[in-house]
Amino acid sequence: MQQKTVIAANRFGLGARPGDLNAVDRSPEAWLLDQLQGPPRLSSDIRSLEPSSKVLVEVQDLRRKERQMRRAAADEPSEDFIRTYGRTARRHYVEQINARYRTAAASDFPFHERLVHFWSNHFAVSADKQPLPTIAGLFENEAIRPNVTGSFADLLIAVEQHPAMILSLDNQRSAGPGSELVRRASRRRNDRNFGLNENLAREILELHTLGVSGGYTQDDVTTFAKVITGWSIGGENYAGRFAEGEPGTFEFRENIHEPGSQTVLGKRYPQAGVEQGEAVLRDLAAHPATARFLATKLARHFVADEPPARLVDELASTYLESGGDLSAVYAALVNSDEPWQAMHSKYKTPGEKCKASTRHRTTS
Repeated sequence: MQQKTVIAANRFGLGARPGDLNAVDRSPEAWLLDQLQGPPRLSSDIRSLEPSSKVLVEVQDLRRKERQMRRAAADEPSEDFIRTYGRTARRHYVEQINARYRTAAASDFPFHERLVHFWSNHFAVSADKQPLPTIAGLFENEAIRPNVTGSFADLLIAVEQHPAMILSLDNQRSAGPGSELVRRASRRRNDRNFGLNENLAREILELHTLGVSGGYTQDDVTTFAKVITGWSIGGENYAGRFAEGEPGTFEFRENIHEPGSQTVLGKRYPQAGVEQGEAVLRDLAAHPATARFLATKLARHFVADEPPARLVDELASTYLESGGDLSAVYAALVNSDEPWQAMHSKYKTPGEKCKASTRHRTTS
């Protein structure tokens, strides 16, 4: 059995089950590249999960009923509510975690699964604040899985418009200083609950696209935050007093969006409404700093903590030349020499070795 076979199964995959290596041995590169073809692969475990919109409506109903009870009793949350909410949140969280790891353990497309996990880590959302534990796994299934082999721009937009990302970084309440709602609130001197929130804008620039050294300024962060004001969630109580839109889904709220053209990274964006933010995201996806940032992370994840400079250059060039086609970047990674040269240069977490049996080595 050739060394490439073991590297393919362990470095690019999730380890090997008994018999897996025989199939890989015929052509390790082809085995990996074939996994990039076809539609999104959703296991029966994942397909059986409820959508995030339905889950959010369920937990929001619980929280609304509790608020009504508290107003009537002028008291702290009841023990019954805490137990009921805790059981509900835990049920959804455990179902999603179990589906994720059962899918990984049984998958015949482990490289594809590793890429899903890579991008979920890249676009991480916190499960420490409510109601994120109930939809964190659904965020992966709904925003990342359908786009993992497509264009990075499409992946980026899907991620930033998912309710999990918006709630995680509190963008549902971010209101432009010149927006209709803030102007009205200012006239009533009742604007305490409305203001610009820069969390999502900063996260996108620093962690999702350009990277911390990507050349943006604080002015870019503030202006971009204005661009994505109004990116919210439909339904009651996700954004203060707003109730329009389909509950639990992405909703653009014109009345809290900062009007007018904006300039981000030296480019003026005259678009109106939600298209303005989408235009900025597409330009960020095409930026050379984004190409290098993503290339470095991919090379670090699959090859070495100190990734070879030549490999990073090659992946970044492929990204730019292909217009951010992620499958083209993955193919460049698989077809390069560096990943196949050293077997034991990269530490792997237990999650990245979930398929490995005791018959095969799992370091890479």
